[in-house]
Amino acid sequence: MRITVDYDLCISTANCMREAPEVFEVRADGFLYLLQEDDVDPGLRANVEAAAKNCPTGAITIED
Repeated sequence: MRITVDYDLCISTANCMREAPEVFEVRADGFLYLLQEDDVDPGLRANVEAAAKNCPTGAITIED
């Protein structure tokens, strides 16, 4: 699984971080950081899918 974030769309609400903190992190600077991008643990799939679904701008994409 590969995760991409369209940072032009991202507004750093941290919804994704609440769903999958192992993958997404909004830091003190107010920006989202992708902690894992390629070969993400398949056990995190449900959490990452929830993060993408709950992203208010649709900035998160998951590829197999």
